[in-house]
Amino acid sequence: MASESIDLPSAIAQIASDIDAAFDAVLQNPGDARSRLYDAMRYSAIGGGKRLRPLLLSATAALFNVDRDAAISAGLAVEAIHVYSLIHDDLPCMDDDAMRRGKPTAHLEFDEATAVLAGDALLALAFEVLSDPKLHPDPFVRNELVATLARASGPSGMAGGQMMDLEAEKSSFDLATITRLQHLKTGALIDASVEMGAILGHVQEEGRLHLRGYAQNIGLAFQIADDIIDVEGDAETAGKALQKDAAAGKETFVSLMGLDRAKEQAQILVDQAIEHLNGYGKEADLLRSIARYIVERDR
Repeated sequence: MASESIDLPSAIAQIASDIDAAFDAVLQNPGDARSRLYDAMRYSAIGGGKRLRPLLLSATAALFNVDRDAAISAGLAVEAIHVYSLIHDDLPCMDDDAMRRGKPTAHLEFDEATAVLAGDALLALAFEVLSDPKLHPDPFVRNELVATLARASGPSGMAGGQMMDLEAEKSSFDLATITRLQHLKTGALIDASVEMGAILGHVQEEGRLHLRGYAQNIGLAFQIADDIIDVEGDAETAGKALQKDAAAGKETFVSLMGLDRAKEQAQILVDQAIEHLNGYGKEADLLRSIARYIVERDR
């Protein structure tokens, strides 16, 4: 196993600062009748959150010496999709949450209509950023970035997983179905983040298999860790309500596997993810550190 010299907290702080600055630049309030929309977008997108997906994208891109500005722009697009999904998931018609990232959810801070529009606008912003020639001069690279993020966001990815999650309130899902649900709802965007870093690096399809294996393992480990936090965590630290799935009668990895087995499985997945990086040296230490962080975090 490689000896890691990466300062993960510094890397997390740096990506958070970079993404906040990027959102600040593209979401300048126009000072007209759209101001409330921009305020809601900025409220939801700037500050808070782990920025895990942009971190994964930039760490993967760095393996192939991609310009960091391009990686940050692509990371902004992924994070815009993630934030849009959180705004919509929190709505009364979805999960009906009151807190997100330690502050009131967008529909409570503003109103439901503004929250819906803020999510819609962030979704559109993601593809506007990816299609801009300033991100990358190669139109084929930009097209592949757009297609990858679109697949991860739609019915074959995050939106499909959210629909399954809504159905979970009315059905009893087994472990295989819960795994599929979480791969779509959470894992697809994590997969896309790693994939997009490789796309920026001009890595061909056959050269991405080990990175896909890494991403799939950490995506599943991430959700198992989330389910563990939901049982053992502190709501103030997590910045959101906990144990809502149990209250809604939804099956989770912990309810199906038990707490101890869930913890063991999450660690196995992290170990497998790191094994997928055996072809790399110290340049992949940040990706290894991220994998370990996924099961060690408290929020």
